[in-house]
Amino acid sequence: MIKKCEHTGCTKAGTCRAPKSRDLKEYWFFCQEHAAEYNKNWNFYANMTADEIEDDWERQTFGAPLRDKNDANADAADYVKFINDFISGRAEFDKQPPAKKTPGPVSAALTTMGLAPGATWRDIGARYRALAKKYHPDTAKDVKNAATEFTKITNAYDVLKKHFGKK
Repeated sequence: MIKKCEHTGCTKAGTCRAPKSRDLKEYWFFCQEHAAEYNKNWNFYANMTADEIEDDWERQTFGAPLRDKNDANADAADYVKFINDFISGRAEFDKQPPAKKTPGPVSAALTTMGLAPGATWRDIGARYRALAKKYHPDTAKDVKNAATEFTKITNAYDVLKKHFGKK
């Protein structure tokens, strides 16, 4: 239901809300013209000192302040303990499990393909495709021993395929 504008003497529809007080629980209903006039003259912080305005702003922004200094100090001490535990515990957190030894043929195959020991199957596939394009005897341009290199790469790929359990 649309209310009538609450400005004295106005008969237009009161479609715009305007707060009656700072608690923002009750509202006037004005037409657009009278709502603009009311809002232009309304000051949320009217009759408040600068300190009260600052306190209200901090409360609205950060929440209610801690009134008890002992509680505030305990919270600060808990935070400092958390940070210290985190920092001093990093050494344990950062420890890596011992690396698995890579079997000799697998390591040699990775070296042949120019890959690091931690290479994933995706890395191996991408590297194989790139090397196969470069050294394939039918497509190699100005590469001496392309057939030999292609055979080495293919053999290395087969060793890695078997190691990773691929068909």
